[in-house]
Amino acid sequence: MTDSTHTGGCQCGAVRFRVKGPLGDASVCHCRMCQKAAGNFYLPLVSVRSAKLTWTRGAPKRFQSSNFVKRGFCGDCGTPLTFEAPDGVALAIAAFDKPQGIVPKMQWGIEAKVPYVDHIPNLPGEDTMADQDSASFLARLVSYQHPDHDTTEWPPKERG
Repeated sequence: MTDSTHTGGCQCGAVRFRVKGPLGDASVCHCRMCQKAAGNFYLPLVSVRSAKLTWTRGAPKRFQSSNFVKRGFCGDCGTPLTFEAPDGVALAIAAFDKPQGIVPKMQWGIEAKVPYVDHIPNLPGEDTMADQDSASFLARLVSYQHPDHDTTEWPPKERG
């Protein structure tokens, strides 16, 4: 990974972070603990071992998921944020503002991999707005999710 600054945070904006320096190895973990922590089929993580991690707004709550590992998450919205082990901290890739540049290079915990995960890319796909039955609803949807960048005005002021 390149040596730069990365930012990110949770869905509601209560917890934000900055990572200065090179990110470490990025991977996808299929182990059952990561599945439960993410509420998903797997958890993409990137190590921040040699970089400087700073919590710029709030701090994650932590759950001791094993005798060695704590998992950080937003106490307000529940977004998974960290995997904290004796050898260092890893951050959830999707919590970064620009996750597309953090490419996993390895899969772990494949003994617990959900069997149909490898077939998901072969499923038919459509843009969200292509669902004609939901288009009217989706057109009026207002997201309260924190934007993918740092902002001093959060939560946003009510506008009338």
